[in-house]
Amino acid sequence: MDLVGKPIGMLTNGAGYYALPNAPAGEHTVRVRSHGYAAQERQVTVAAGRVTVADFALEVHAMRLDHIVGAGVAAVERKKLGAAAPSVDAAALKQAVPEAGITQALRARVSGVNTESYARIVENDFRLVSASPLSTFSIDVDRASYANVRRFIQDGERPPVDAVRIEEMINYFPYEWGDPTGEWGDPTGEHPFAVTTEVSRAPWRREHHLVRIGLHAPSIEMRDLPPRNLVFLLDVSGSMDEPNKLPLLQTAFALLADQLRPEDRVTVMTYSNVVCLALPSTPGDRKHEILTTIERLRAGGGTAGGPALQHAYEIAREHHVDGGNNRIMLATDGDFNVGPASDAAMVELVDREREAGTHLTVLGFGTGNLKDSKMEQIADNGNGSFHYVDGLLEARKVLIEEAGGTLLTVAKDVKLQVEFNPARVAGYRLIGYENRLLADEDFNDDAGDAGELGAGHTVTALYEVVPAGTEVPRAVDALRYRPEPDGDPSPGEFGDEMLYVKVRYKARDGTKSRLLEHAVADRHGTASTDFRFAAAVAGFGMLLRDSDHAGTFTLDDVVKLAERGRGEDPRGYRGEFIRLVEATRDLGLVRRETEALR
Repeated sequence: MDLVGKPIGMLTNGAGYYALPNAPAGEHTVRVRSHGYAAQERQVTVAAGRVTVADFALEVHAMRLDHIVGAGVAAVERKKLGAAAPSVDAAALKQAVPEAGITQALRARVSGVNTESYARIVENDFRLVSASPLSTFSIDVDRASYANVRRFIQDGERPPVDAVRIEEMINYFPYEWGDPTGEWGDPTGEHPFAVTTEVSRAPWRREHHLVRIGLHAPSIEMRDLPPRNLVFLLDVSGSMDEPNKLPLLQTAFALLADQLRPEDRVTVMTYSNVVCLALPSTPGDRKHEILTTIERLRAGGGTAGGPALQHAYEIAREHHVDGGNNRIMLATDGDFNVGPASDAAMVELVDREREAGTHLTVLGFGTGNLKDSKMEQIADNGNGSFHYVDGLLEARKVLIEEAGGTLLTVAKDVKLQVEFNPARVAGYRLIGYENRLLADEDFNDDAGDAGELGAGHTVTALYEVVPAGTEVPRAVDALRYRPEPDGDPSPGEFGDEMLYVKVRYKARDGTKSRLLEHAVADRHGTASTDFRFAAAVAGFGMLLRDSDHAGTFTLDDVVKLAERGRGEDPRGYRGEFIRLVEATRDLGLVRRETEALR
């Protein structure tokens, strides 16, 4: 793709989307070429300061038979350019190429079917403190949503709204410990983590406050981790036969295998139509055997995910290490289609097995049939975490840089309850965590399941708080029959307290919870670097979700706030985020901003 007569051009992405951000104002001829298609040119007028959209639908050009498969896929992918794409005769394609030569994933792409699934999220709204003074939720250390959102944007596509889980986007990034004077709990002594609170102005609505609650667990060096009993449960079904699936999976697990110690043990299991024990439990210093087993994996067949997970738990129990880290590492695109694989059956299985001390980490791969909803659910119920691996750098981040948090739980069933002071707060809303909300009475119930905190993990929760005397947007009416028998407390009864935070958790092998609690004063100050960045990520998530709560906040505002919260950024994650927001802006992927330019 290029501008005729000008040194401006680019390649489209796999979905056919493109952007020419450096095109000057004026009349231009845009030329599009693709192998197997007739070139096409179109006159466009570019106006200064506005987004000009030009859609193309290429027509199939005569080609040799040995190019028909590639051309068929290209035709389907380029239908996303807007106009009707050339049709592909699936029957003719199957005649031209033997059935064995067309993978399941390729057949899905030729037919234009995308079976990715995401659980529906109903965004948290404001709640009146007079009606609901308590807010209770389970922490979430999953990171999958951000990497998945990044994949969509880098492919030039807008992420599905339900793929955007704001709390996972915020918690994808590492944060510093901040000001030690703002911490409570003792990560070096009585408790395995500390808690930090901070109050500032909400950047998208300055009359509101933004409260940050952060949990911080200290990192543990790889050499200091307890012995590990790991079961690699690897999907080698036909749907994994794509470059960003099985080959990436093999590279990722080879990285992890290279970090194993003699005291660690690894079992490699694979599943397609059948479940296979590819490598019995093997000491970690026998790396050649482990790496060779991973290297020899090949894809094909159906996906017996349900029976495979059940067998993996049996093997984990058989080699259980007392006081060690017993964990199943499930890697898949989530397409379970053989055997008992319903969501309810899978959740029941992991619910039952987690009580035996085996944790579950789920790694998602690939596009087209990613079952995000299923993988998130079984990870959350299996005392584990869910990550989406979209490339080698993400694999290294999850399995090497954050190995402690990914592979070692330091506190389980971690839940928070916040009580708001009605003398200081009129209303509030929790940003994200929609699928982690708990009933208020669940906070003191040790029988319930909640989130896990890993070594080195930082967890951030943000509340948007409406000060007393300010109108609460989109809230229900105040109650006629007030729940407080003595009416509102006087402003002086609790000093300048805005809210009261309580945290419950269990030790990694414990059954009885412990309580941390702390009051947060109604005093806001200059936001810390981490606070600014977390707020920027939250604002970006709201814009991707078309949230009414974003107010007049724009992608440019997100960039400016993120730049102020960039800090030292040694790994470059925050810089990458800023570039991702800029790409979202330049591609016009946020509808209301694109409509405003037209």
